[in-house]
Amino acid sequence: MTENIMIKIVFFAALREQLDCSELQIAASEVKTISDIKAKLANKNEHWQQVFNNGALLSAINHDMVANDANVKSGDEVAFFPPVTGG
Repeated sequence: MTENIMIKIVFFAALREQLDCSELQIAASEVKTISDIKAKLANKNEHWQQVFNNGALLSAINHDMVANDANVKSGDEVAFFPPVTGG
């Protein structure tokens, strides 16, 4: 039953290496939006704060790219990606 009240957070590409973490879960009752999740993760430590205060960080909910004000709910999978660079 815990899965129903949790939000799964996954990290991709260089972000996974930067954070030394591929995924984690947080209680759905603690967050309402992508911005809330970023703020919560930024509070983990100074290194995470640098990563999640990056305005160019990309986010997705259930494989759909979303903005910071997108709402999250229990059972969602939220993914974070490093900013894409062109070249």
